[in-house]
Amino acid sequence: MIARIARHAGYNLGSNLNSSEDALEFYPFHEEWINRFVSAERRGKSLPAWQSERMNEDFRAVLARHLPEAERSGTRWGWKAPRSIYLLPFLHAQFAGLKFIHVLRDGRDMALSQNQNQLHKHGRSVLSWHERLFHSLPELAALLWEKVNLWTAEYGESTLRGSYLRVRFEDLCAKPMETTAQIVNFLEAPINPEPIARTEISPPKSLGRWRTCSPRVVAKLEAMAATSLRKFGYLE
Repeated sequence: MIARIARHAGYNLGSNLNSSEDALEFYPFHEEWINRFVSAERRGKSLPAWQSERMNEDFRAVLARHLPEAERSGTRWGWKAPRSIYLLPFLHAQFAGLKFIHVLRDGRDMALSQNQNQLHKHGRSVLSWHERLFHSLPELAALLWEKVNLWTAEYGESTLRGSYLRVRFEDLCAKPMETTAQIVNFLEAPINPEPIARTEISPPKSLGRWRTCSPRVVAKLEAMAATSLRKFGYLE
């Protein structure tokens, strides 16, 4: 939905996309670099110089495939790739004027999703061996959600500041006009958000799926991700 809003705002998001408008050129880059980058960040270190240079080179090649430089020059452009969230400091280093939209969905919903690719791919780089050993899969998914979104919010609020926007998916669905206007204003697009909100926003049936789950399971998820659930307004 937000990718479509960005297109209405005049942003070129590339053409090699899947049905969810994810930019496919970034997929192999994320597979190669997220775990290395996050593992170094967790230790408070940087990648070795040779790895850092290779990562920069790979990223420049990805961008050239996503949108050739001639198509980026003098235009508004970007990409949608959910796993960009793991690389926010790196991306900011590449683009001093980066604008970043941080999209959140209730961590309880995310922990109960059938799609746990991020946990399987990046859990080892984000979570400690002790955390991975003693918790169930949904609990680990909730903990991953907590850590990654807290890191992103802290970096966005402290470093990106006015170039950072956090959007809760639930707000987009419940208050489409107001939230679309917020996104459009952030993207500095002088367009009417009302027709965009009316045509582009359609809440999925899975929204709020955690409410049908066992209270015991939900309580465990809330315990795992309590800090983020409270910070982002999902818990009192």
